[in-house]
Amino acid sequence: MPQTSHKTSTIAEPANHQNVGLSATIAAQRLTADGYNELPITKKRGFLRILIEIIKQPMFALLIGGGVVYLLLGDLVEALFLLVFACLSVAITIVQESRSEKVLEALRNLASPRALVIRDDLRVHIAGREVVRDDVLVVSEGDRVAADATLLSSQDLLLDESLLTGESVPVRKLAQQNNDAASANTTITPGGEDSRYLFAGSLVVRGSGIALVHATGLRSEMGKIGHALQTIETQQPHLQKQLYGLVRNFTIIGAVAGLLAVVLFGLLRGSWLQAILSGIALGMSLLPEEFPLVLAVFMAMGAWRISQARVLTRRASSIESLGAVSVLCTDKTGTLTENKMTVTSIISSINGVTENWHQAQNIKANTGTQTVLKAALLACPLHPTDPMDTAIHQLAETQIGANTVSFSQHVLVRAYGLRPDLFAVANVMTDANNEVAIAYAKGALETIAELCDLNTAQLMNINAQAEALAKNGIRVLGVAEAKLSIMQLKKLPQSLRDFTFDYIGLIGFADPLRANVPAA
Repeated sequence: MPQTSHKTSTIAEPANHQNVGLSATIAAQRLTADGYNELPITKKRGFLRILIEIIKQPMFALLIGGGVVYLLLGDLVEALFLLVFACLSVAITIVQESRSEKVLEALRNLASPRALVIRDDLRVHIAGREVVRDDVLVVSEGDRVAADATLLSSQDLLLDESLLTGESVPVRKLAQQNNDAASANTTITPGGEDSRYLFAGSLVVRGSGIALVHATGLRSEMGKIGHALQTIETQQPHLQKQLYGLVRNFTIIGAVAGLLAVVLFGLLRGSWLQAILSGIALGMSLLPEEFPLVLAVFMAMGAWRISQARVLTRRASSIESLGAVSVLCTDKTGTLTENKMTVTSIISSINGVTENWHQAQNIKANTGTQTVLKAALLACPLHPTDPMDTAIHQLAETQIGANTVSFSQHVLVRAYGLRPDLFAVANVMTDANNEVAIAYAKGALETIAELCDLNTAQLMNINAQAEALAKNGIRVLGVAEAKLSIMQLKKLPQSLRDFTFDYIGLIGFADPLRANVPAA
């Protein structure tokens, strides 16, 4: 597969596409020219390659070499001792690493996604590795995007790009018009709202879309990361470096002592054959062959023991590196955390009275924080798909009960969605008797503050509250409501800016740690 540059990609505006897709012939030609749409993988390590890699290690080479020399000297017991333990360590290591290779290969095959593409004006499912440049990709909720692509059309499309950005909150994707001059030659980078670019490895959490593939394999953003990982040079574990230095020094000392013994014995006794055998025996006696033997056995046994805890060890030498770890760096989203949002804080500011609620507490009835939670819930859709909406629904279910604020007790008159110029959503609701009408809104704090027309003092106070939450890694949304007359329902404004909203509070979200992380 051809190599790619690691510079940030740019792409010109896609040509007008009729959504008929590539023909099977052209797709086959592209596949031959560009290669399969898959990440670079290291060459498969077979039995022979694993054996050669193990024997090339200094400690195994010393054990086997020492055993052969003792065998030539006629010391059968010492020779068998070294060779048996060396072969046993090699065998354990080969078995363990071969098993790991097979399991890793099975996991790679299992993780290979499938893709729905349009070819010859027909929608067909193909293996993700067979997607080619200029394929028309169809994505919908639950799909894993198979290649980097440019949106041609979309409907309420949200993607989870945490695999590339580490951000657990999905981002909205919009297909932009071809005649939008400002969007031509846009830099392609993952993350950010309202982008028209989809990236391999991201997950569709809501909506659907049709996209034109512009990069596959190594040319995709995921492929560039995979290629960069291949350039990392692995270092020999510290203990092995020290052992190698010790063996090298004693080898030099043994060689010098053996050579000196040969010369002196030959000159003084006159028997050069006996002198050579004595020199070899002296040199071998000075070699610390027991150290490599103990280390080899311990590493092989360590790999076997850690496999009992369902941890794969690709190379036995990594056991020593793991044991020497003092600082562990790990990805956060989805690894340390659950990759889902949870409501952790609510701050109400109603009629000049401020109340705080934190996750460990219960929300008391008829409080300001309960009012904020109710308003935030009624600003959500009935069937949530966004992680924040889902978190609000779950908290309302556990803290104030589903029947207290039931959507069946309200009638949805109109829903206002997110807009590029207004980062807030709202639902206009009436009660079951159509006597009370209220617009419930939630969104970015700056947008809610604008809708509520807050004065400078109010804004400074609310910003201080939001910053205090943000310092603890909490994502903050503002919540507001606007009371309407029944007459106003007959002609609702087109924009939320035409409502008279009252600010009622903040609601904070966090991606919680997994339950087993502290113990790990």
